[in-house]
Amino acid sequence: MTTAEKIKDLAPWFHNIHLPDGNQTAPDHFLGDFPGFKWKKIAPAIPEDLTGWRVLDIGCNAGFYSVELARRGAEVLAIDLDDHYLRQAQWVATQFDLAGQIQFKQMQVYDLAHIEEQFDLVWFMGVFYHLRYPMLALDILSQKTRSMMVFQTLMIPGNGKMDIPHDLELNEREILSHKDWPSMAFIEQQLAGDPTNWWSPNQSGILAMLRSCGFKVTSMPEDETFVAEKDEEANPSTLTWNYSEYLSAIGKNWLQEVDRKTQK
Repeated sequence: MTTAEKIKDLAPWFHNIHLPDGNQTAPDHFLGDFPGFKWKKIAPAIPEDLTGWRVLDIGCNAGFYSVELARRGAEVLAIDLDDHYLRQAQWVATQFDLAGQIQFKQMQVYDLAHIEEQFDLVWFMGVFYHLRYPMLALDILSQKTRSMMVFQTLMIPGNGKMDIPHDLELNEREILSHKDWPSMAFIEQQLAGDPTNWWSPNQSGILAMLRSCGFKVTSMPEDETFVAEKDEEANPSTLTWNYSEYLSAIGKNWLQEVDRKTQK
């Protein structure tokens, strides 16, 4: 089977990938050269040499970002729930002779709570707003990220910021209606015809959620895309709130977990 025939056999494609032989997987993509045009803006914000880095690509789709990160030397775990996308991605990796550097797994982001591994870079793009339980996903990933996260989500238009008071009195809640108060809009029906587009946070909300998980945003290389690093001086909420709630949310018995850590 020729490359062109294989591309047709694996269609439809959401990633337009420029293969080594000159073929493209989706040259007529309705968004243009997607996601290549996004990568060009984001790529300078992460290290050029990722040799020795362990990278997690969440919602890898056809593997565009997994391939680009592996080409920089990273060892990549690429996960997606869609078997069709994973078949595409596995084939794409072979075309770049990178199958040995990229491991593909059919997983939900929540499943990551049950693996012990941590990652130097977590690539979390185009997934957050599709999640019914987005804050749980961020809490999980905050504990799986050693150094850096690239985070992208649909946003409420605007880039407003505001000083957030450390505490509020009950009778001071009018501030919660301020347009720049950290918030997320819930989409009950559909957005762009997609019933899984559940959430659209504002920029203040994104910054606040990342801070709450122990990250600090270091750059915004593209609209709706944030590069965040672990903040060693932060006191993330995952360490200060009722941790047993988190353990219950990920299906772990908190008493058993305490016993396990005590016995170590």
